[in-house]
Amino acid sequence: MFLLILLCVALILALAWSLKELYALKKKSPYSTSSSSAASADSGGWKKLDELLTTLLGLHEMGMTVTGNISQEQFCKAVLENAMRLMNSNRASVMILDPKTNELKILASKGLSGSVVESFRLKPGEGVAGKAFESGESIFIENPNKDTRYTPHGSSSESQEPFISIPLRVKNKSVGVLNLHSTSETEPFNDYNLKFLTILAGEAAITLENLDLFDSLQTFYLDLVQTLARAIDSKDSYTHDHADRARQKARRIAQELKLPEQMIRYIEYAALLHDVGKIGIADSILLKPGKLTAEEYEEMKKHPAIGHQILAPVKSLGPVAQMVLYHQEWFNGQGYPDGLKGEEIPLGARIVATIDAWDAMTSDRPYRKALSREKAISELKKGAGTQFDPKVVDIFLRVEEKEWKGETDADHHPDPAGQPQRHHA
Repeated sequence: MFLLILLCVALILALAWSLKELYALKKKSPYSTSSSSAASADSGGWKKLDELLTTLLGLHEMGMTVTGNISQEQFCKAVLENAMRLMNSNRASVMILDPKTNELKILASKGLSGSVVESFRLKPGEGVAGKAFESGESIFIENPNKDTRYTPHGSSSESQEPFISIPLRVKNKSVGVLNLHSTSETEPFNDYNLKFLTILAGEAAITLENLDLFDSLQTFYLDLVQTLARAIDSKDSYTHDHADRARQKARRIAQELKLPEQMIRYIEYAALLHDVGKIGIADSILLKPGKLTAEEYEEMKKHPAIGHQILAPVKSLGPVAQMVLYHQEWFNGQGYPDGLKGEEIPLGARIVATIDAWDAMTSDRPYRKALSREKAISELKKGAGTQFDPKVVDIFLRVEEKEWKGETDADHHPDPAGQPQRHHA
């Protein structure tokens, strides 16, 4: 909320500044090629200001309401389309700095050849866009072919058009560059229009920074949750080695069900993190070697809700939090916490429930030795339709049989990139 208030204040101040500057404008821009540009600016001032205000508020609302659900590419495309509409341009691009390579790359474009979009890269300080990024100042090029700052790329027509590079700058730091080409219909790049584009670029930079901060916060929070999950594993030596196998089984079952890749990843996360709520359960209960009392069992039953509370603040883990909350529900409605039944239970929770039960049965516990594989299969089949989803049990047993026989397919191995670590108990 505090950040939202600051952004609103910044937006109001920016608009107030732009009004002051617009009405104080007397001189023709060095970028302009027409003596009538100042008069045109005066006559179209209110209309242009209204367009800018509408554009800024639209981008501002996008940044505030869909953070976490929009990518940099999607937002840059919106910035590009608004800037092109504002200047009546039909060729433009937005370049963002890739911190891994320290290169500016095109994230959104229109009117550029495909080969340029895919391959064009600039270091800060290289080419016109790189110099605008590094200096923090807009650069207008009237004749690219005769300007030594220009880095040739694209078609000959693209290389002959006047264009301007405007840095996307926030807190005295550039995060990218907006490039607009001037074609026959494009408005002149005079001081008047440059001020509008600079305000637009500033709002875009603020939102892009917020997207980065949000992503960093999500990554930090997920790392914290994984640390908690590892802490749970370290408390219980009987389940310590099962997290990675649970993750692999979850991925393979989800693949057998032909689920979308994003849902597969959610289910992997749930398989790893579903017992994270046990961080809030006393060790005297969690590690008790004998049977729990009724009171202790009620306390243990709180761990799905605690896990949900830990995961729910991470917006991108919303589906995972729901799977964690309901992984102790039974297919016949006799589970907890809400007594959900059948397909009321999220599919991911039904998958995790089956994997969790298998791990529990095939692991040594403080109060018993691990069941044999045959006995565990029998128990799983016996629970199909009551405790477990019969379809999930069937697929799980097929997957387990393949693994048992060593028939794993290379395509079913989990993607090692971005592995979210442990869970389990």
